[in-house]
Amino acid sequence: MTRTLLAAASAIALLALGACGDDQGGGSRGGRSGVWAAGSSTVFPFTTRVAENFARGSGGAAPRVESLGTGGGIQAFCKGVGPDTPDIANASRRMKKSEFELCRNNGVTEIVELKIGYDGLVVATAIDAPNYRFEGDDFYLALAKEVPGPGGAFIANPNRAWNQVNPNLPATRIMVYGPPPTSGTRDSWLELAMAPSAEAVPQLAALAGSDPGRFEALAHTLREDGAWIDAGENDNAIVQTLTRTPGSIGAFGYSFLEQNSDKVKAHSVNGVMPSPETIASGAYPISRSMFIYVKKAHIGVIPGLKEFVLEYMSDAAAGRGGYLQDRGLVPLPAADLAAQRALASALTPMASPE
Repeated sequence: MTRTLLAAASAIALLALGACGDDQGGGSRGGRSGVWAAGSSTVFPFTTRVAENFARGSGGAAPRVESLGTGGGIQAFCKGVGPDTPDIANASRRMKKSEFELCRNNGVTEIVELKIGYDGLVVATAIDAPNYRFEGDDFYLALAKEVPGPGGAFIANPNRAWNQVNPNLPATRIMVYGPPPTSGTRDSWLELAMAPSAEAVPQLAALAGSDPGRFEALAHTLREDGAWIDAGENDNAIVQTLTRTPGSIGAFGYSFLEQNSDKVKAHSVNGVMPSPETIASGAYPISRSMFIYVKKAHIGVIPGLKEFVLEYMSDAAAGRGGYLQDRGLVPLPAADLAAQRALASALTPMASPE
């Protein structure tokens, strides 16, 4: 019964999409004629650049690109099929199983997952700040809400300055501006920075084996006393904050570092500096893959959607030396990009995430 209702709802939505596809002049009948992408603030400048290039080359409606955060974009994408939902979700992490199931429950049953390249999360300061060399358990001991105390019990984090965490770090206040919970960048920070840092603490390493749920709760729960500050979805705003707030540190995507290298600088993590080479190879510890998710039901109905996706995955855009590399995207190896382009051409739906 539920599947029948979903199928009927999807059919009605597709009829509405068909009306908007016939009305390519601007959607006067309530539909829309342009591509709509929403999601990650990190992927936003890449998709915006493709949209600009696509609009110039096609002469059609300019794609609409929104920065809602990875979680917000996927939520909007998964609301259903029809002109009131995005065609593409931008994501700075893979879609979660729970999100895939939300899509499926709302009738979004064929989703094409495309990896567009890599990005790294940098830990940065104003360019005139002292140098930090982060290593081991530094991030966990500085930013976790609870840390091991005397006798082994977990206590509210007492550390106020970086040199209390590690005597080799500057004696500056712990004050890190980073992405909010809706952001894929926040998820990446927890998975790639906080969890490995927690595992560098013997007590937490033991807990990771004996009680993974408890380990994750401790490693992923950030302080709420001002040491960690949710700074919104706009990474450029974090960059501006670093230049105005002495002693502050920011966590954001590598592409924003490249665009603001005259104002801010990155710091090493476990002895490795972020660069296109160390991010692509995985040598830099806080590196990640970037994705777009395409709603197959909208292909052939939203004018230009497939062409937009193929432009995104082209060598001219996502390849080495392409215009997205100029925006800070670290390209996939040529063979990997060709494989992703084949998925885009065939519109091969993804399997459920594990």
